Amino acid sequence: MKRNRRISAVAVLALAALVTGTGAGFAATTTPSATPVATHAFDTAPATATAPTRSFQGTLPAPTGPYAAGEDVIHLTDASRPDPWVPSSGPRQLTVTMVYPAVPGTGTPAPYMTLAEAAGAIQHRKMPASSGVTPQNLSSVTTHAFDGARPQRGKHPLVVLSPMFEDPRMTLTSLATDLASHGYVVALVGHTYEDSGETLANGQTPPCAICDDPARLASVTASRALDVSFVIDQLTHGNTAWRLAHLIDKHEIGMAGHSIGGAAAAATMIADPRVRAGVNMDGTFKPAPMPGQINRPFLMLGAAAYHSAGVDDDKWGQTWAALGGYKKWLTVAGADHTSFSDLDMLLEEAGFPTPPLSPERGVVITREYVTAFFDQTLKGIHTPLLDGPSPNNPEVLFQP
Repeated sequence: MKRNRRISAVAVLALAALVTGTGAGFAATTTPSATPVATHAFDTAPATATAPTRSFQGTLPAPTGPYAAGEDVIHLTDASRPDPWVPSSGPRQLTVTMVYPAVPGTGTPAPYMTLAEAAGAIQHRKMPASSGVTPQNLSSVTTHAFDGARPQRGKHPLVVLSPMFEDPRMTLTSLATDLASHGYVVALVGHTYEDSGETLANGQTPPCAICDDPARLASVTASRALDVSFVIDQLTHGNTAWRLAHLIDKHEIGMAGHSIGGAAAAATMIADPRVRAGVNMDGTFKPAPMPGQINRPFLMLGAAAYHSAGVDDDKWGQTWAALGGYKKWLTVAGADHTSFSDLDMLLEEAGFPTPPLSPERGVVITREYVTAFFDQTLKGIHTPLLDGPSPNNPEVLFQP
């Protein structure tokens, strides 16, 4: 079974309690437990176990850079194309969270998601009441981002983030806030109808239209590439789409994605030369790039169990051979698919099992290596972290 289908199967259990996901997350039908389990224990978790109702209070890790993280949510409409999944809904609509370097102590705490998005996530995964996860406390997860915060002066590289299939954009919030704290403007893109719900400009939060149609997956990466190029257009042509667009250095643009969002990073780089550097976090390449298509910097960061040289079935080896520019292939021992997002952290806080790699380490590793990669490729700041194995990060293995 291909990795994305394995992920989708695990996902039915995975973000039941929390958000949505194509990977291990809050298991909707498992008994909350603080005991770590094997990476794919969710596949065999008891289907009928119950637990007393608990109270969930989620908190993401604080950013590590010198700046605070400001946040704005913007709504964009691409009048040039109908929605690819629900054409009857009219032009393609996108909700994008902009996270930017801000002055500490300004703004007000930003919610993790809207109540409607939280309710959609819980309904999509049939989350049991015994989990203690409600729309109210899910939407109130502490993000360390601040609405209306005063921006830092100057121009900053732009990094676009694309989440897993079935997962809303918020599942990459901890990465987004950390990048912003290190001097990046981040566009966290919600791909409408591809997850449990993104609240649009009209206040509606439509559910996933293609989650039960695996045949559509082959078209998702190409569609996301169009989404991302449109977002870049809107953010780099004047200041009408976002009030702080002047903060963006339009000549320094990168993209990172998780799962199918990582495959979309490659597809976007092939289609849009403005994207100068890309990162795939644990995603199957759909399709694998051909030699000569990507000659710009690219980082492949994945779970060692699936994406190490010689054991990979997701076209990582084929992609590695095809990449023509600066490239790194890193795997993380003990990681599961969701170790590269917020999900394992929130899973742990809700009392559910986690993979062998602690959720805290998953967040730290993801942040450190993604930031180091963009520092080197977009800012020209060399970091020894990418030169080879580090005693501070023994889980990170350099391939091939």
